[in-house]
Amino acid sequence: MQTTDVRAVIAIGLRGQFGLHDRLPWEGNRGREFVADVERFFELTRGHVLIMGHRTYISVPEFAFRDRDIVEIHASDKPEEVLARFPGRVVFIGGGPPVYAAYAPFIRHWDINRLPFDGEADRWFDPAWLVAGGHPV
Repeated sequence: MQTTDVRAVIAIGLRGQFGLHDRLPWEGNRGREFVADVERFFELTRGHVLIMGHRTYISVPEFAFRDRDIVEIHASDKPEEVLARFPGRVVFIGGGPPVYAAYAPFIRHWDINRLPFDGEADRWFDPAWLVAGGHPV
């Protein structure tokens, strides 16, 4: 039986910030580091599965649907069942704290990019997610 390779790719600010009013706190910033982070995200996820909650799903640009499988998940979905739909695939987790908390036990690789942002946020990266996981699906 093939396992699902579950990964997370996330950008955080200098103090672990990664959300503000359901968006990235630095959204729209045209600084070199911020643009490069977005480009890197789309490059890393190309050809793979990207699962995310509704708020993140509706923010995905149309072009992104062409070269990756993007799946909207819901709080009622059991992570084991969602991930089991993609045996042998690389699945990236995207979203806010509830999504990362639910899927952290299955994430085998975290790709975290720290950006030069030190502003306001209402969502923070939880280091406990890093040690929660790696359980095969």
